[in-house]
Amino acid sequence: MSRVGKKPIPLPKGVKVTIGDQLLVEGPKGKQAVPVPQGVSVRQQDGTLELTRDGDDKAALHGLTRALAANAVQGVSGGFTRELDIVGIGYRCDVKGRIATFTLGYSHAIEFYLPDGIDMKVDKQTHLVLTGADRQLLGQVAADMRALRPPDPYKNKGVRYTGESLRKKVGKTGASGGAK
Repeated sequence: MSRVGKKPIPLPKGVKVTIGDQLLVEGPKGKQAVPVPQGVSVRQQDGTLELTRDGDDKAALHGLTRALAANAVQGVSGGFTRELDIVGIGYRCDVKGRIATFTLGYSHAIEFYLPDGIDMKVDKQTHLVLTGADRQLLGQVAADMRALRPPDPYKNKGVRYTGESLRKKVGKTGASGGAK
């Protein structure tokens, strides 16, 4: 049984929390709202946030709300980072303002519009660093970029997360099974 909901959330300096129908978290990197469902209550005490639930039927919502609140606190104080690598000859990315232009071996370049709150840096045209305060939005943007050209199982070319382990498949071998 998970005990995630009982763990208190430490509040770093510069993070302000307003408790109401939803939890408003403000910090140096922005502000976020976390919905607080019925049966889960939040209180601030000694520089920490503590969540309690009415009964055991609210256990899943208790843990979920605590995890979302912890992500919001970490996001507005320190932010989140996601890194991607582009592998393949001639594959690259350039960013100008809020538009990232990918060259991924298709007949055309792909323009990707970055949503508000997500910043991107490109190192050596093949290493992307995405940063943002909203963990869910950052993960979705990274997944959308990876989906532009997922890693090929035979040559491992494409867009992948940094450190992602891939299984390379063995291709065809020899002239076995050909026409007679």
